[in-house]
Amino acid sequence: MTTFRQSRWFPLVWVVPVALVLAVIVVLFARWLRDLPEVAAWIEQFPGQSTLPEGAPVGIPAWAGWQHFLNSFFLLLIVRTGWQLHQAKRATIFWTRNNTGLIRTKNPPTRLTLTTWFHLSLDALWVLNGVVFVTLLFVTGQWVRLVPTHWDVIPNAISAGLQYASLEWPLENGWINYNALQLLTYFITVFIAAPLAILTGIRMSPAWSIRMRRFDALYPFAVAKRVHFWTLWWFVGFTIVHVFLVFTTGALRNLNHMYASRDEVSWLGFAIFCVSLVVMIVAWVAARPSVLKAIASLGGTVISRERP
Repeated sequence: MTTFRQSRWFPLVWVVPVALVLAVIVVLFARWLRDLPEVAAWIEQFPGQSTLPEGAPVGIPAWAGWQHFLNSFFLLLIVRTGWQLHQAKRATIFWTRNNTGLIRTKNPPTRLTLTTWFHLSLDALWVLNGVVFVTLLFVTGQWVRLVPTHWDVIPNAISAGLQYASLEWPLENGWINYNALQLLTYFITVFIAAPLAILTGIRMSPAWSIRMRRFDALYPFAVAKRVHFWTLWWFVGFTIVHVFLVFTTGALRNLNHMYASRDEVSWLGFAIFCVSLVVMIVAWVAARPSVLKAIASLGGTVISRERP
């Protein structure tokens, strides 16, 4: 019989209280620091926003809203399928690409599990969306809102972090300029975490393991898997904090920025956000083996095998 200590829920008995105690300690320490005259003067000098270059664009364009939704949509399903692969037992459904269509290779196609096929298909769409996003960032000049351009981003990020920790959050207007901590977080997510996820994902793909074995010593599978796994948790953590701050720092205005490309307080952005949630929920529910088999069969052969 499984004892309470061996139960998978046992860690929550002590993790949650310890986390709450640590959070209280952090808040109290941050508030004590802010009361020091030297720290108060430093925060006044570095209030939390980095300097933007002259001529920086103002506002969030409509294409960024669409990119935001598509990125959220694909990431939701990528994280789901990635976790399914991480927890996978012996597969029973396999897919093999047709080698007679537009994509033809000299070597026979690699057989994939249905979950791997879905994960890689989502990855391809996510990467395509990311390429479009980064291209538009640089074409429209919006990149200056996501890429640090001045040294003061470091002290301002520390200042913003201290203000968040003290629960006296920094004043900000994301329509014009993100605070420095947001700026660094967005930069890491777009230009470091995303490329890491792509590069490690390529290393873990079945095609690499079959055709690129001569590079295994240079780029070990175990290293790629570990980095890929922690990159997944970066995206999960980023999303949780991002959603929390959106709803606790002026939800209606923030949602209008993100989904309606308007700097106003109205219910339009919230309504669009709700529609996007419905779409993601429908996709989550629809991503069942029976549906995926039907879609996968359009580009390959699907075989089901009973588990012994």
